[in-house]
Parts: sequence; C-alpha cells; structure tokens
Amino acid sequence: MKSFESVDCVLDFAIEQEIAAQKFYLDLAEKIAVPQMKEVFENFAREEKGHQLQLEQLKSSGSLAQDLEQETIQDLGLADYLVDVDPDEDLSYKDALVLAMKKEKAAYRLYIDLAATAISEDITNTFLFLAQQEAKHKLRFEIEYDDIVLQED
Repeated sequence: MKSFESVDCVLDFAIEQEIAAQKFYLDLAEKIAVPQMKEVFENFAREEKGHQLQLEQLKSSGSLAQDLEQETIQDLGLADYLVDVDPDEDLSYKDALVLAMKKEKAAYRLYIDLAATAISEDITNTFLFLAQQEAKHKLRFEIEYDDIVLQED
C-alpha cells in the first residue's frame, strides 16, 4: 500500500486519480453509440474535472477542515452482484453502468484503505472525504441502473 508523507502528497495522488477518472469516462463515452449514453459519461468526466479543480483549490488554500464535511451515503449494493464487463465498442448502456459502478466501488475501497494507513488525522480525513465522493458517484450509477435497466426486465 502506498504511503504518504504529507497532505500535499495525498492531494497530488487524489488529483491524479481524478484525472484518470476523467480519461476513463471520456474513453467510455467514445465507445458508446447512443448519443444520450455518450452524454451521461461525458457529464461524469466533467464532474471528475470539477473534483480535480476542487482538490487543486484545496491544496493551494491549505485549508482542510472546512471543506471535509462527512455525510452518510446510501449504498444500494448493486455493484456487489453484477458481473465484470469488458469495455468494447459494442458496450450496452447496462454494461457501461456496471463498469462505472465497479470503477467507483474500487475507488471508494482504495480511499478507505488509504485512510486506514494514513499517518495523520488530516490525511485520514482527506481520504475519507474522497471515499465519500466516490460513494456518491456509485450511488448515482446504481440509481440509474435501478431506474432504467431493472425497470426494463
């Protein structure tokens, strides 16, 4: 497990993760043929860009306490019961949602694990805040899956 010497190192790592998430969603959007589906993933890429900018602002301001509110995020648990999906050119909306849920779940677990190994309370709180953001994303995908895909079956 990666260790971090400072909050700046944590934030640099988190910024890199947000940049990778942007690329993930833009790549996913490129593989989707249906315009509405493409737009959903492009919107998520923009949201990840917003998180990147928030983290960069947080890093430059040096203030963590006011920005790291903790809240409970509901987990529908759908990602736990879905099979893995390979992102290919013929990706269905259902499969794209599954892939996105699993990606957000993995990011959540990463930040929770990193929080457990943090060397300071500020770093722990930063990772917990980031985990919370990933949980929100996962919930949004689970709700979309429940509303759209499960209603069709």
